[in-house]
Amino acid sequence: MSNNIREQLMAKTANLPKPADFKGDKKDRSSRGPQTMPGITSALAAAQLRIQELESKGVETEIPLDAIAPNPWQPRRQFNEAKLSELARSIDEVGLLQAVTVRRIGETFQLVAGERRFRAHKLINKESIRAVVIDCTDQDMAALALMENVTRDDLSDYEIAIAIRRAEAEFPNRTRLAEAMGISRSDLYRFLAFDSLPDFVKRDLDLTPSVLGASSAQDVVNALKKAGEAGLKALHELWPQVLSGDLVQTKLAASLNAQVSRGESATDAGGRSILKIFAGKVQAGSITKDVKGLTFKFKAGVVTEEQENQLREHIGKMFSIRSE
Repeated sequence: MSNNIREQLMAKTANLPKPADFKGDKKDRSSRGPQTMPGITSALAAAQLRIQELESKGVETEIPLDAIAPNPWQPRRQFNEAKLSELARSIDEVGLLQAVTVRRIGETFQLVAGERRFRAHKLINKESIRAVVIDCTDQDMAALALMENVTRDDLSDYEIAIAIRRAEAEFPNRTRLAEAMGISRSDLYRFLAFDSLPDFVKRDLDLTPSVLGASSAQDVVNALKKAGEAGLKALHELWPQVLSGDLVQTKLAASLNAQVSRGESATDAGGRSILKIFAGKVQAGSITKDVKGLTFKFKAGVVTEEQENQLREHIGKMFSIRSE
């Protein structure tokens, strides 16, 4: 058999739909990316068949927990503590129903599948765990870890992106990686956009990975490419609002573009600067400063009568106003 998972199992999954067959709604899927795509079902079926095939040739045994190292391709940054505690209680009461899967690395072992079961054993201070020892390539490890997690609702797009980056080296190109995942290349590049985000954003995503979806990340990266330093400055100001929940992550790129536009100013040879004023996305007027003074100008029909009165009242508090 060839080492490529897709080639090995293509015959077994040939009747399942591929990403190209997907004709559904193409609206923003940033909350969970391409999870609902039929191609994911095909890839997951392939991964499940592959691990069943490997386990059928493996040997089940009891292994000390401290002899097992985590899967280096495991993408998950956060584990639901409540569900983990519930699983630990269940294992403590009725035992482990399904053994974890490991592979041998020298004198130790490496976890292939079963991260939550492994962690649950640690929670109840078990010294060993029932495991199936299999022969497994790095490519199998990468693809199986990816597919074990990618279909879970609680895995964020950022964590999937991390898994994709770790798995990428095990595939000859990104086309084959996308095929193994059951997603299109465009969806793959949406996940890869996280790599181009500034470090201060990625540091926060390491702690709260679900705060930004893949589609929104790609939109922000595109906005930063166009806006340059001004965009980066705007992102520094807006990002805390996303973390606090005051700004919806799907509106981050639009807010960034709007803030950059509002902050655009030009200074000519005579020392005149112009600052644009916006009402939403529409330019409402401008503030011009030169050697003669400071001029506020609003377009006709943009400022309501109520807003005009508020402006007059505010200026009146600072200066005396006389009608002529």
